[in-house]
Amino acid sequence: MKRRRLLTSSLALSCAYLPTASSQAQSFPVQPIRVVVPWPAGGLVDIAARQLGNRLQTALGQPVVIDNRVGAGGNLGADLAAKSTANGYTLVFTSSALTISTALQPKLPFNFPRDFEPLALVATAPNVLVAGPALAVTSVKELIETARARPGRLTYASAGVGSPAHLTGELFKSTQKLFVVHVPYTGAPAAMNDQLAGRVDFQFANVAVALPQIRAGKIRALAVTSAKRFAGLPQVPTMAEAGVPQFEADQWLGLLAPRGLPGPVAERLVTEVHKVLAAEDFRATLAQSGMTVAAPGTSAAFESLLKEDLARWSAVVKAQGIQPD
Repeated sequence: MKRRRLLTSSLALSCAYLPTASSQAQSFPVQPIRVVVPWPAGGLVDIAARQLGNRLQTALGQPVVIDNRVGAGGNLGADLAAKSTANGYTLVFTSSALTISTALQPKLPFNFPRDFEPLALVATAPNVLVAGPALAVTSVKELIETARARPGRLTYASAGVGSPAHLTGELFKSTQKLFVVHVPYTGAPAAMNDQLAGRVDFQFANVAVALPQIRAGKIRALAVTSAKRFAGLPQVPTMAEAGVPQFEADQWLGLLAPRGLPGPVAERLVTEVHKVLAAEDFRATLAQSGMTVAAPGTSAAFESLLKEDLARWSAVVKAQGIQPD
């Protein structure tokens, strides 16, 4: 009986020193936070991540370090983040590449949704079908006709195997029955540089990288992949308006953590992200790069969106028989 009372007292004493959910949230963070970005600096994902990180750094009182881990179509950085400790000090800011890669390559070293905990949807952005200076086409119809007349001779660029640009290009090939050659790069900026140099003919580029070059007249925008016209390029038709119906491929961009993040830490991060999303300067800054900031929503809603996106792309891969290069 005496031993039982001693154990009970010891347990009560130890429980008294356990941090409460409230104290965990209040004390986090106590060290720098690393945000893994699986894409190179200067691209759409990197731009949004750095803008978000700058503001979170101020709100959280700790450095927020953007860690660009490039390779394997975004899979290298995603795998690193998935295998990190779920304590809030390693996060990943990524895009539709996560769900697309999972749909395209089911044997990846990580698994969504098992290994990732979606925290907050930050923004969405359309892709833009752009023709390079060496390709004399001014419309999607002309591009399709040229590709059919020159099978195997046209090339399209992407930010890497499994990237949104890759799978969107493969969908275009399949639905239009085209024989064009995929040329993968280590990121969107590298793909754009080679297109400007005339080494590749076209691509479904992310709007942040494409917009300055379109406005400078160095490449031609043929269509956007959104359901409605993009406000930054109001004269450019949607794919449906350009003669390719039911072709939508917007990108989502958001913040995720390794699965198992403590609830209070997740709540603190989501709360601070939502404050950033509501800030007019943040919305205006991302709009300049062609992104639309998302309305603050629950983590559960973001996870549902990702699962729906995975199901959509999985259906496309299966129906079109798309294979990774």
